[in-house]
Amino acid sequence: MRRRPVLPSHHDDMEKGGGKPASSRLCFLATLCAMFWVLIFYFHFAVVSNEPDASAAQTAEVRIDRARLKFPVPEGATRLDMPLAPPARASEPPPPPPVERHKEEEEEVKPAAGVRQQEALPKVLAASYPFERALKTAENKSDPCGGRYIYVHELPPRFNEDMLRECEKLSVWTNMCRFMSNDGLGPPLSDEEGVFSSTGWYGTNQFSVDVIFGNRMKQYECLTKDSSIAAAVFVPFYAGFDIARYLWGYNISTRDAASLDLVDWLMKKPEWNVMGGRDHFLVAGRITWDFRRLTEQESDWGSKLLFLPAAKNMSMLVVESSPWNSNDFGIPYPTYFHPAKDADVFLWQDRMRNLERPWLFSFAGAPRPGDPMSIRGQLIDQCRSSSVCKLLECDLGESKCHSPSTIMKMFQSSLFCLQPQGDSYTRRSAFDSMLAGCIPVFFHPGSAYVQYTWHLPKNYTRYSVFIPEDDVRSRNASIEERLKSIHPDVVKNMREEVINLIPRVIYADPRSKLETLKDAFDVSIEAIIKKVTKLRRDIIADREDKDFIEENSWKYSLLEDGQRTIGPHEWDPFFSKPKEKGGESSSSSAEVAKNSWKSEQRVQN
Repeated sequence: MRRRPVLPSHHDDMEKGGGKPASSRLCFLATLCAMFWVLIFYFHFAVVSNEPDASAAQTAEVRIDRARLKFPVPEGATRLDMPLAPPARASEPPPPPPVERHKEEEEEVKPAAGVRQQEALPKVLAASYPFERALKTAENKSDPCGGRYIYVHELPPRFNEDMLRECEKLSVWTNMCRFMSNDGLGPPLSDEEGVFSSTGWYGTNQFSVDVIFGNRMKQYECLTKDSSIAAAVFVPFYAGFDIARYLWGYNISTRDAASLDLVDWLMKKPEWNVMGGRDHFLVAGRITWDFRRLTEQESDWGSKLLFLPAAKNMSMLVVESSPWNSNDFGIPYPTYFHPAKDADVFLWQDRMRNLERPWLFSFAGAPRPGDPMSIRGQLIDQCRSSSVCKLLECDLGESKCHSPSTIMKMFQSSLFCLQPQGDSYTRRSAFDSMLAGCIPVFFHPGSAYVQYTWHLPKNYTRYSVFIPEDDVRSRNASIEERLKSIHPDVVKNMREEVINLIPRVIYADPRSKLETLKDAFDVSIEAIIKKVTKLRRDIIADREDKDFIEENSWKYSLLEDGQRTIGPHEWDPFFSKPKEKGGESSSSSAEVAKNSWKSEQRVQN
């Protein structure tokens, strides 16, 4: 039987064939490997590189890393997604943070072909600002303080509390210590003439806003220790008390010392770097001219606080502001009424509505024989000759003018109260008369209309009567005839408007808080927060007003929300002034301030 031959193994064939089958297998494997890498590179360049998110994200990461190397975050500032621009110097507003890139960097972020520009630039490339976190708090609807937080600097006591400990030095003319009682409200008033309500009445000094405002701030419900969420930053410097100590008999170095010290202290704080001080504000219970010394001459008046470069960035709340400058804002003088609760205000308002007012108009004041432009003499003459005018002459010998009950009783018995310029544009008397439900009659727009735009309606005809000074000065205007010509229904509506404004022009007791009503403090805080918030949003949107004319500041304050353009105004003649020494009338402003102090001397003697 024939045996079947055994089949050769694969190994034997390879040996017999000289190794050719092994070489073919290696070529096959190499071909597979090459095809694999071709597919990898094709996928990378043809697919991944065309993905906008991936490409732009890589570009953004490169840009962020480079920017971090170029612009480190200032110490104390809040780091967000992007690096912050270096802080501005105190003498100028901080520049818009978006960093200008070189051409090479611009080419890095160009979108791939066929991709729209807005898709190729992710949100992370947008510039970030250290105050964005503060703006975002307003979006948190569950936080009642969202967008309302205030950060208060903890100043060394030499800037505030030490002044109160030496209160006998706060005025040349009187010992201010008695006015510092009751958190700055002064001693309680007795009610011999029955003109006050049962509670809330104090003998408040007209220049005590520094301490009243500061104590009200301590009770503010939205204080924060985290400055990064603050809508504004409060500087509790008693600027009015500081300058009051040194106005008479002290050189300019002494007058400026605390202001320079304060600015130096603030500029070293990280909170200052956020906006170069443009989110900071402080309060001074004096007229602006006490802080606007234009020269370095010893004979010139006041300090130069409001002309310091850093202070120009801050907002200063004063009882009389400058129509020609943008860094101060008018707030009401304090009255004698400081209610502790809403009910006290409502009771007082109802009482003012129901009063009988036998006098058509009244005037409390003294003539200014040394001022040829004053119309007080004419007003006094008209009042004397009228059977419907009540006159309270406030010369040095008339002590009743300095009695709160006597003044308030006269205002309560009058339909209209004449409010000409005082030694400066404004008078405390305007707010005392409104508190009494008496319709104020103004003769210069600087006495109220361009001063207290936060607290009073911009439509002044709703609550007051305006008779231009020139009408009186030329003797063409009879005050009695002008007021009698107003229809009784109009008078009733105007008086109701005045009474409704009472909460906005008084300062509540700092030791308590009104429940639903907003007092002068609340209105001021809302306004300053609105101002800072608008500024921050304008910076982000790059829409700051580059054409702002500071000399026309009074016109901007009259604009309604959304308006930005100013033009000729009917009140231009009232605010034209001679140009001397840098655009200010130094002699007139100094005389105004000095005359104000003379008036204070008359009051205290």
